[in-house]
Amino acid sequence: MQQLKTVWQSGSADPENADNLDNISQWWRNLNGKEISWVERLIPQIGGLSEIHWHPQRFDETFVIVNPQIREDTLYWYKRGSPVQRHNTVQKLELDNLQQHLYIYPQLESELVIRIGSTQVKYQTLELNNPEIALGEDNMLLLWDADQELEIKINFSTENIAKLKELLG
Repeated sequence: MQQLKTVWQSGSADPENADNLDNISQWWRNLNGKEISWVERLIPQIGGLSEIHWHPQRFDETFVIVNPQIREDTLYWYKRGSPVQRHNTVQKLELDNLQQHLYIYPQLESELVIRIGSTQVKYQTLELNNPEIALGEDNMLLLWDADQELEIKINFSTENIAKLKELLG
């Protein structure tokens, strides 16, 4: 089962730290030639990450990333059309596997977080094999899979419940 978040931290003794860095490195390399959004935000002292507003701002960037790679604790990349290799040494990396965003916590700027993601729209597919199922109040369909520790709640309109019943025959 894939984790919702993959975290790597510089100097961590977590036995999964090296594997997590490998997974994040592979995700980072797979951005090669894709248009990405590069969003930098200050982390609020009160409320932390939950208080960050990610809606577009003037200094946010969108560009095609070329040859992204991670070596030790440093991310390297080029912007398409630029001969200058860019880099950022990091304290922590956090990959949101569901939203497909990488959060970068630079080593020298502890009050900053950078969020990177592909600008291409992608849908996350969840596959449940024979999940438990229940119909709750107000036309809510509940699906859960104890093995994957996953629960999905779907709120249907009356029309869509009727359509679902029709499809199921």
